[in-house]
Amino acid sequence: MHDIAILAIIWFSVFVASYLAYKTRLTPVLWYLFCGAILVNLGVVPVEMPVFIDDFAELGIIVIMFALGFEEETDNFISGIKRSWGIALFGAIAPFVIAYSAALIFWGDKSMALLCGLAMTATAVSLTMVSLKSEGLSKSPAATGIMTSAILDDIASLALVAILVPIAAGEASLTVSGVLFILGKALGFFLTVAVIGKWVFPSSKGILKIIPVVGWFNLRKVLAMGHGEYAVLALLLIAVSVGLLAHYFGFHPAIGAYMAGLVIHRDYFDFNEEKRVDYFKQAREIIDNVAFTWIGPVFFVTLGTKLIFDLELFTSVLPEAFILFVALFIGQVSSASLAARYTGKFDWPSSLMIGFGMLGRAELAFVVMNIAFVQYSIMSVEAFYTLMLTTFFLNISVPLTIRWWKYKFQS
Repeated sequence: MHDIAILAIIWFSVFVASYLAYKTRLTPVLWYLFCGAILVNLGVVPVEMPVFIDDFAELGIIVIMFALGFEEETDNFISGIKRSWGIALFGAIAPFVIAYSAALIFWGDKSMALLCGLAMTATAVSLTMVSLKSEGLSKSPAATGIMTSAILDDIASLALVAILVPIAAGEASLTVSGVLFILGKALGFFLTVAVIGKWVFPSSKGILKIIPVVGWFNLRKVLAMGHGEYAVLALLLIAVSVGLLAHYFGFHPAIGAYMAGLVIHRDYFDFNEEKRVDYFKQAREIIDNVAFTWIGPVFFVTLGTKLIFDLELFTSVLPEAFILFVALFIGQVSSASLAARYTGKFDWPSSLMIGFGMLGRAELAFVVMNIAFVQYSIMSVEAFYTLMLTTFFLNISVPLTIRWWKYKFQS
């Protein structure tokens, strides 16, 4: 099948999912995942997606995260980090311990248990934020708490992947220098983004204005080209570029895209003296359309195709998957909620919303599972399918619990 034909089928499924979401009043994300699983198990799309579709899906999550960062105020994010450290810490420790312990009891392999715990640690921030946006809650304090703590979780989890995978595979040992190197990369990335936002984008007004060529560059001038006609192109280029920068530092490009959106302010769009057009609003509407209507959904449909149904195998691992799901659900919600309440000083409705929002598992979970199952053969096929089922149940829980709690949250 031609790659474009696969994309057309995925886009058609987005229409179907959107219609089902409208009829059932559930978030479209749930139906995107469902449609992806149905398509692959009916043989409509291949199990192994072509590179074009995988790259297109990755572009989708990059644009989604950029759109979410673009909507967020930098001051809110920074203050959110101060409130969210406890959520990130305790909300990561609990699922790691639960998954590690369960895997050790189920299969008795410490290396496999280590990677099972690692796979279940990082929150699928994109799934949660899109679910919150569909419910009109993406700008609430709870959403900021989820976003900041999830990013901190992802950074820590990515560092642990780099440290623990070679150890579990027997290729390396834990060293202080290795840990410091990874922490240094994380610090270097965020400092680089900070420099870009603080001095490079407004370079003609800051200390960089005295540097030839660099001093001429100003994001406001770039966005003003052609009376704002190239503003969206410039924004997408920034999102992808900073995403690639994050990838260079060893992080998921989506993290870089979110940070890129975070450092772009409304002030850069004040180039229309007549004030006839709100270019900031216009650009944000276009970016949102791209992210949540026609590129972003491809990521979630493709994510759904990761769940391949093998009835005999699925039946055999269903008890383990159900036990692990229930344990992770209770452990994740309770640990994140209590941390939000007592370290972040959120009220109880917001704390529980944060707990529900931290349930999702996606990008990093599949990365770890792929490394453990495919690359190193550390994880057994039973463990792999158990984690796949558990991840699917957790992802379904996110939009359902957020929608259920929304009414109590807003009351």
